[in-house]
Amino acid sequence: MKIFLAQQNYHIGNFEANAQKIIDGISKAKEAGADLIMFPELSICGYPPRDFVEFKDFIDQCYKTIDRVKEHADTIGVLLGSPAYNPQKEGKDLFNAAFLLYEKEIKAEIHKTLLPTYDVFDEYRYFEPAFEWRCIDFKGKKLAVTICEDIWNLGDNPLYRVTPMEHLIKENPDVMLNISASPYNYAADTVRKSIIEAHVAKYSIPMLYCNTVGAQTEVIFDGGSLVYDINGQLIKEMKYFEEDYAIVDLELLTQKKDMPAVAHKYYYSANEVGRDTDTLDYLTDEKSISEIHQALLLGIRDYFGKMGFKKAILGASGGIDSAVVQALAVEALGKENVHVLLMPSEYSSEHSISDAEELSKNLDNRYDIVPIKDVYNQFLSTLKPLFKDLPFSLAEENIQSRSRGNLLMAVANKFGYILLNTSNKSELAAGYGTLYGDMAGGISVLGDLYKMQVYALAKYINREKEIIPNNIITKAPSAELRPGQKDSDSLPDYHILDRILYQYIELRQGPKEIISSGYDAALVNRILKLVNTAEYKRNQFCPIIRVSSKAFGVGRRLPIVAKYLS
Repeated sequence: MKIFLAQQNYHIGNFEANAQKIIDGISKAKEAGADLIMFPELSICGYPPRDFVEFKDFIDQCYKTIDRVKEHADTIGVLLGSPAYNPQKEGKDLFNAAFLLYEKEIKAEIHKTLLPTYDVFDEYRYFEPAFEWRCIDFKGKKLAVTICEDIWNLGDNPLYRVTPMEHLIKENPDVMLNISASPYNYAADTVRKSIIEAHVAKYSIPMLYCNTVGAQTEVIFDGGSLVYDINGQLIKEMKYFEEDYAIVDLELLTQKKDMPAVAHKYYYSANEVGRDTDTLDYLTDEKSISEIHQALLLGIRDYFGKMGFKKAILGASGGIDSAVVQALAVEALGKENVHVLLMPSEYSSEHSISDAEELSKNLDNRYDIVPIKDVYNQFLSTLKPLFKDLPFSLAEENIQSRSRGNLLMAVANKFGYILLNTSNKSELAAGYGTLYGDMAGGISVLGDLYKMQVYALAKYINREKEIIPNNIITKAPSAELRPGQKDSDSLPDYHILDRILYQYIELRQGPKEIISSGYDAALVNRILKLVNTAEYKRNQFCPIIRVSSKAFGVGRRLPIVAKYLS
């Protein structure tokens, strides 16, 4: 039996486009002589559909799309994902299902058992777990079909009480097939391989893992579909961050060979991967940074493409964050589609303006200089009766930032641009940003990258030639909202701050654990208080392109009005 894997990029709720993409995949598989083609999880509607599945019309369109696709499943088996109605009154109304189409009919329907309800996932909100487990008989082979999370219940502390493969293996299947929508983070590929290797070692049958690819607002799916043979050897690793297709012969995958014993180290979560490495070395590892670079480009392209937008705008300060976002935007969208505003104030240094100009000249994108002095002074004049002669403070600093935000949004509205936000994760964590000012934007490009990762990404962008001027990378970071201001006036040095933030945010360590690792108690308590008291700001922030195992946004849900560590 020849099995074809179709790693595709879907558009949530775009049934016409998704159906055509699936039909095109079926044609490719037929041309390749495949007996069966696999598509990713919820390929019919796109993943994650979230509350769309609460609309009957949405589910009806899923079924209509399956009816359209099954007309092409005549001489070939088609395994794809879609929501399915639960005929029982008890439980949720829907299953997350895999359908096998063949001979223009639905031959089998498999339901997902393990419904993740953590991080960016919220499947138990919508779906009912499977009631039963059975293999699919197809062309003389028994197929053990699972859906994404169904294979992740491994390790010393399993999250679920049921493991689907423990039931399916009783029928002596010939192969494990997993259709998946597994999001990217910078440890995802290591963890996935570990999970699949563990399955092959435990059940002694081959495994084909078909993952989706593409960006769905903040969540990135990186593809990287995998094929392992019965000997635990990686036979095929498909492309990352782009669509890809592959065909494998099941007969070749089931041929046992005398193989030397290999001691595998299995990882069941992203946070286990970097445990033995210094935090900053792990976060700024070149492999991870190169992947993050690809992930952010995909995130920008798909956000604009799927929303129907073409042009981006951002504010260029001459600092590292805006420089990296600008370089990524030009690479993702084309220089003709990126417009930059330089908005100097009386506190802006000359080199910041010249650095920003040099960057735009290197990238050859449009830029305009729009000084904010007059706007800022008009604000101060208007507020004079209220402010009187009170000393300069945070209020005046934030007026500058909000003036810039207003100018950027005005140009965006006038010309149909999307504003790219340039805040990084370190700033967002500590609340070092101005609501409705530098925190404005349609999508956050760097909001899941710590400051030291931003520096590493800048160096990666410059790997072949100097695109980002070296002075931007080497100078001390500053918001330039008052004379001589430096980030270090308000925040600890980033190489210390980022380590503490990672332990608290990604590893969920408390103050005692972090202090015990060698950090000053007063500093740790201060940083954690900054993080927790800034929750109200992040709650109003734009979507953040997710590249870590714990990003701000839908994957990190904390109360705003709370006392813990604040």
